[in-house]
Amino acid sequence: MKLKDKVAVITGAAAGIGQATARKFASEGATVILCDLAKDAVEQEASNLRSEGYAATAYSLDVTDRAGIEALAADVIEKIGRIDILVNNAGITLDAKVTRMTEDQFDRVIDVNLKGVFNCTQAVVGAMLEQQSGVILNASSVVGIYGNFGQTNYAASKFGVIGFTKTWARELGPKGIRVNAVCPGFIETDILKTMPEKVLDGFRSNCWQRRLGSPKEIANVYAFLASDDASFVNGEAIEVSGGLSI
Repeated sequence: MKLKDKVAVITGAAAGIGQATARKFASEGATVILCDLAKDAVEQEASNLRSEGYAATAYSLDVTDRAGIEALAADVIEKIGRIDILVNNAGITLDAKVTRMTEDQFDRVIDVNLKGVFNCTQAVVGAMLEQQSGVILNASSVVGIYGNFGQTNYAASKFGVIGFTKTWARELGPKGIRVNAVCPGFIETDILKTMPEKVLDGFRSNCWQRRLGSPKEIANVYAFLASDDASFVNGEAIEVSGGLSI
């Protein structure tokens, strides 16, 4: 098992890519700490994992609440003794063209998708520095590489996450901590369920595999990056999009 005896904190773990990542990490031997704003859903998912024999704990967490994040990290350290992996997966979309986007829409997406990553990383990195080891994985997006119509706020947040990743890889790499980002293409999650089928067909046709990705396919990449198999991968923003940009 690639992640045997590792402790992994995963935000946005109640559904979609975060849920798939928690399940994949657990199957690879990790103790998983599932965090999400959706309290009932994240507790149910942790319960499901425990019923299958995995080590899983749920926390209700708002990534914009620094005090709550710091309390969570302290609780995990007190109860388990270490944090080996952080997956900054939590994110939201509030789309609108730049001419119509409200200041609240812009601020909310930046607060969750960008500052939330900063908040969570600051809360756990001290433990990793004491251990002189750790892996931080940040959720960016193909939108954070190429931009996208109607997503000024989301694109800015995901571009910013790549900037975090490359900066932290320089700062923390010498301390034994690797930092990488994953840039998914269009993945079958709840976010896409709100989009018209015509739009989804466009996403499929732009992908050379002619389909949307699955959360499990992103989770598999996270598992690789979190493991010692990726011990010399640092500061990368890895596109997982089925060839969308070819």
